[in-house]
Amino acid sequence: MGKSRSSRARPNRPDPIAKPVKPPADPELAALREAKILPVLKNLKSTDPKSRTEAATAIANIVTDDKCRKLLLREQVVHIVLTETLTDNSIDSRAAGWEILRVLAEAEEADFCVHLFRLDVLTAISHAAKAINETLTATEPPFAKLLKAQQRLVWDITVSLLSLLGALAVARDEILEAIAADQVVLRFIFRLVSAASIPPEVFEEALTCLMILSEDNLPFGQAITDDQETRCYEELLKLKAAGGPKAVLACGVLHNIFTSLQWLDHSPGKDGASDAILVPSLSQALEQLSPNSGAKTNGHGASDHAGIVQVALEILASIGTDVQEAIEKGNRAPVEEWNGIDESKDADGDDAMEVDGSDKEDDDAEYKEDEADEGSDDEEDSELLDADMGRVTGVDEDVPEGEGLNDLPTVRELIQYAVPQLIRLTNITVEHEEDMAIQTHAFSALNNLAWTMSCIDFSGGENANIFDAWAPAAKKIWLKTVAPVLNSDDADLGLATLVTGLAWAVSRSLNGNTPSNGVQHRKFIALYQAAKAQGAADGHAEGVEEHEHHGCGCDGHDDPLQGLGVKCIGVLGSLARSPAPIEINREVGVFLMTLLAQEDTPIADAIEALDQIYDIYGDEEAACDKDVFWKDGFLNHLQELQPRLKMLAKGIDKRKQEELRNKADEAVLNLARFISYKKKHAPR
Repeated sequence: MGKSRSSRARPNRPDPIAKPVKPPADPELAALREAKILPVLKNLKSTDPKSRTEAATAIANIVTDDKCRKLLLREQVVHIVLTETLTDNSIDSRAAGWEILRVLAEAEEADFCVHLFRLDVLTAISHAAKAINETLTATEPPFAKLLKAQQRLVWDITVSLLSLLGALAVARDEILEAIAADQVVLRFIFRLVSAASIPPEVFEEALTCLMILSEDNLPFGQAITDDQETRCYEELLKLKAAGGPKAVLACGVLHNIFTSLQWLDHSPGKDGASDAILVPSLSQALEQLSPNSGAKTNGHGASDHAGIVQVALEILASIGTDVQEAIEKGNRAPVEEWNGIDESKDADGDDAMEVDGSDKEDDDAEYKEDEADEGSDDEEDSELLDADMGRVTGVDEDVPEGEGLNDLPTVRELIQYAVPQLIRLTNITVEHEEDMAIQTHAFSALNNLAWTMSCIDFSGGENANIFDAWAPAAKKIWLKTVAPVLNSDDADLGLATLVTGLAWAVSRSLNGNTPSNGVQHRKFIALYQAAKAQGAADGHAEGVEEHEHHGCGCDGHDDPLQGLGVKCIGVLGSLARSPAPIEINREVGVFLMTLLAQEDTPIADAIEALDQIYDIYGDEEAACDKDVFWKDGFLNHLQELQPRLKMLAKGIDKRKQEELRNKADEAVLNLARFISYKKKHAPR
């Protein structure tokens, strides 16, 4: 028998959690601890119920203060609340305890929620949720017969639980899974959403919590749609149609459900459900809930008007991205691969922009061997804007936009209902931070939809009905959202970045048919120069120790491939595509070739410039091929630049910037193929 370890026991060892906490070194904090923190914590553990309740309420009030909160955390307030306050006989104490945890979860980092989860807070939440469910459904006495003060405490605890569940869910996936598996918690939330009489702030908090829990959560989505006890799903559909803030939050939950269950246009769910049924409600809410539509309401969550508008815009932005999957799954031409050169066939049956087999192999081998070695801008008259737009777009006002998309109802609804509201919100007067946030979200929603449409292959005619529905809306976006910012002299770089990303997507989707006024490309050239100068200034100010720009083109961006300069080049390339006027094509072409020749051009910008040159001049049938590319000697310039561009690509550290290096390698490899292709297809 092994020797007993009893002699090594330490029977008088103190509880490590209860060991004295050293006072803070800061005199001010030490004084605050003695004056406010220690006395209230002492009362929180008092044998007198009234003292405990008063102490819990006092802590709930002071925990919002940063200094007090940090001191309370040092004194193990969470342990006391979990083990004593939440099990107190007094409902006032329990309500204050949950409020303390709610504030802590909101104020602290996600690690705090993980810490709470490991302390088994979910069990406590489940126990409290069960008690609230029993209270709300009790018949003796009925909840409605309770004193108003008692009802208020129940609702206060409910709001704290919902807020806490939302904070826990976003902290870590395993916590979200645990919440979705807790049937008591699910019934608690479902019942609140389906309740006949509930305070507005509690109801909106329940919907907000449901929206958080349902995101990318297939089991949760199935639980909602399968629930027959509270019929939460049917209630959400009713709310969606009712209008107002509740409709927006209900749409957020339903969108998450549709996404997780893959209820798309070509695979709809119950009663044909897909995102198409949400877009009109969200658009109507944007129209009703204008940014300056009145005073804000109280309560936690997205309950103010500006907050609801932002939520609606975020949902539309998500739908605008997700609709790409619906298009891909439809009986249509596939979404194009937007990387490198065009791989379509030329008239002779050869691969476009590709040399014959032997030349191509030589080019690839050569590159792999190298790699182994390692102005004038007249402003449009705003009064004539609508008339100009009608002339340019050619829209028949009697025919609703989006017609012909019966098999893609979500795309149709976005074009018909969402786009006009989004255009309106991009043009609001910015007076407060909320206005700026709304404008930014509106740009994002338009941007997502425009990029989805720009990735559809319209070249073969298979998706002609989509293009016919989208093109008038895209031209309106350009004329009413992009053009006003371009014509404004006071637009900052932040707004310019938003507009340029949208302009790139819109112009790319229109494939050379952008309703430019003939000089707007010069605005983007000027904007590129400003962005480049700003990036150089920022790089000089920061120094290479903190952040080495060295031509990365980041413009303060973490991803150099998403910088403002890259976006400007993308817009310019799209504006110059055939059938754009030769004058515009020449100006843009010369600008791109000049960028490639300049040694201070960021490598990300050079990569995008090369890609745009491939797209603009890849078709020898286009007028610009002979009149610009060959007439201005672009091929000779590219041949001269090829060795230096190879060296630039090899100079990127793949360990630090893997994506940038891969893009550079691809662009340079395609350059060799492009040069060979153009030699083969020189005009006779």
